[in-house]
Amino acid sequence: MTFLSPKTLPPSPFPLLPHKNPNPKPPYFHPHSLPTDTLCKSEYRTERGLEFDTGESFFRQESATGRDLGVLAASLHRKSNGGLRVLDAMCGCGIRSLRYLVEAEADFVLANDANEECRRVILSNMWRVPRRGGSGEEEKRWAVTHFDADRVMTEYYLQREYFDLIDVDSFGSDSSYFRPAINALKWGGLLYFTSTDGYTSGGNRPYHSVASYGAYVCRVPYSNEVGLRKVIGGAVREASVLGYHVTPLFSYYSFHGPVFRVMLRLSRGMLPDKSRHYGFIGYCKRCGHSQAFSWDELGGIDCPCNKSNVSGSLVVLGPLWTGPLHTTTYITEMLNLAEQWGWTNSGMGLDLEKLLRQMIDESHPGLPPGYIIMDEVSKRAKVNSPRIKTMMSSIHQEGYVACRSHIASNALKTNCPMAECVRIAKELNSAE
Repeated sequence: MTFLSPKTLPPSPFPLLPHKNPNPKPPYFHPHSLPTDTLCKSEYRTERGLEFDTGESFFRQESATGRDLGVLAASLHRKSNGGLRVLDAMCGCGIRSLRYLVEAEADFVLANDANEECRRVILSNMWRVPRRGGSGEEEKRWAVTHFDADRVMTEYYLQREYFDLIDVDSFGSDSSYFRPAINALKWGGLLYFTSTDGYTSGGNRPYHSVASYGAYVCRVPYSNEVGLRKVIGGAVREASVLGYHVTPLFSYYSFHGPVFRVMLRLSRGMLPDKSRHYGFIGYCKRCGHSQAFSWDELGGIDCPCNKSNVSGSLVVLGPLWTGPLHTTTYITEMLNLAEQWGWTNSGMGLDLEKLLRQMIDESHPGLPPGYIIMDEVSKRAKVNSPRIKTMMSSIHQEGYVACRSHIASNALKTNCPMAECVRIAKELNSAE
């Protein structure tokens, strides 16, 4: 039997995308160059010095940090690989596409949005960059299409025209785009996936999570981190079906929405560690202890607080990603680039620098899944909650790893068991 690699399929009979615009516009777009019946409300904003129009399209200013992270990763990829082709599969007003062009210096960006009513505002933003460039001014720098994201990715895959970065900023928990995105990506390329379904990540619809990501998710105190791990795990599963594996470069949670964003790198071959980071997480409601379990350990799951009877206190989530949420060296490169660009010295840049430094701390290989909320520690210890810096210092003195979580401001990521955290909290309270 002969197997065809997804990257070596024959050319497709489908027509080439993007389709040619029958009414080409001048190098720089002006609203008055369009017929008056296509004009609608304009609303201009500025982000990182770039002015753009949101029109009546859906736009969140709070998502600027997620766009910053995407641009930094795209620029690093271009510098290391010598080229950058981007597909912004659900581009909205087109600000992400514009930033990939201008700031990451992408060679080509396809701005796609299924809502054709966004066409005017997308074009008004994209025409701020000349459409053609390169040798002889013949190479197309960008294009705009209006198709379902799955269709665009599938047709480019069939045409064997691949991208270096695919950004899918979707709503809800739609994971149907995983496989077409992986197929349409170059080896070593970047996948920027999104979920906004905090209700399911909170354990309120466990079987909906099974349908979308193949993972059973129930309620735990660190549900927002579970939301990130669930998305990564879904991508791991789909990549393995196609004979690839993905590695999380960074994972970002933002409370507005909420929004779960993960940047993954696609590599050939199965997971080199035999899927040891694709497994299960157990949380004990009785003592608050969490730990990761592999597939081989499913028959012997227990909790240190009560090994003889865990059925009533231990809940198990998965399968999902149980490894580090970030790659330390990659986040360090992103931070260095942000400093070079002057993104860390004022205003919103201070928040970006703080976020990246927290991600570096969170990427420590000794940290298990989940985080410990200080209010839960104080409740179990029946004392006032100690200052988080004091708690971290005491945990370090005990020989454990601990850092702040970028997901929850009053929480710690640590390999210190909950029982030890409770003891430390009691001792700190007695010493005051």
